[in-house]
Amino acid sequence: MTFVRVGGVPHHVVVEGSGPVCVLSAGLAMSWFDWDPVVPLLAPHRTVVRFDRPGHGLSGPAAVPPSAAGEAHRIAGILDALVLDGPGQDGPATVVGHSIAGFHAEAFARLHPARTAAVVLVDSSVEEHARVPAAPALRTAAAHTLGTVLSAAGVPAALGPLTRRATVRLSRTGGGDPAPAALVRRCYATSRVLHGGLLENTHYRAVAAELLALRGRHALPDVPVTVLAATDNVTAGGARWVERQRALAQLLGARFEAVGPAGHLLMLDRPDAVARAVLDGYGPRVRDLCR
Repeated sequence: MTFVRVGGVPHHVVVEGSGPVCVLSAGLAMSWFDWDPVVPLLAPHRTVVRFDRPGHGLSGPAAVPPSAAGEAHRIAGILDALVLDGPGQDGPATVVGHSIAGFHAEAFARLHPARTAAVVLVDSSVEEHARVPAAPALRTAAAHTLGTVLSAAGVPAALGPLTRRATVRLSRTGGGDPAPAALVRRCYATSRVLHGGLLENTHYRAVAAELLALRGRHALPDVPVTVLAATDNVTAGGARWVERQRALAQLLGARFEAVGPAGHLLMLDRPDAVARAVLDGYGPRVRDLCR
């Protein structure tokens, strides 16, 4: 466990294993320990880098609102700050993004193609027709105000860990939240994590719209891309959600796999599927095989 400063913000980072680098980035309001079931499957073969975005986990509060390009450059900045130069660590990285972090992983590949070995999207967010909302500064101010009011009322300490536990339970098919109670309270009873989640949620559509624009300006590199879809993400539409994920895979020229039984927190329900997607190379992207 260490902290590196990127963009003036201290980022909590955990590095384990050896070999080529694999970066794991969790979804909105999630933490580094949500990848715990996946790491033992990867660490014998990969240098696994987990980090908390600003206002998440143990990282410092966000200095600026999130953006697709900003999150892509954040991943690059963290890798630069770590100075990974062991055997196999100096090459491009496999970037794994869950939920909203799927936006970030794809943006990284498009903006840092030479640094990308592969991309794995784990039940990634999908927005086919996102538009940038009006008045972003006002939205940011509103998120900060709401966070301040809720924090002053003691909501994070009273409800933060309980909300986290309930969200995880509803987002799985395999049971409750496996995270240790002490870690959950350490993160989710804080106003910092409340503010971080509110800020990312507020700018979700702006980040989605920015990614759509990046797709028109920056091609994906010729690397393996995998889209994993949870078959039991009922809150997102169930079968319809799987079809949207399939369409995303077609758009990206990616390999597609529907994984079940699994809810949105696929890395908790089916860590084997996530590890397999990272470790099993399959050559050129699907689109290139069809030329």
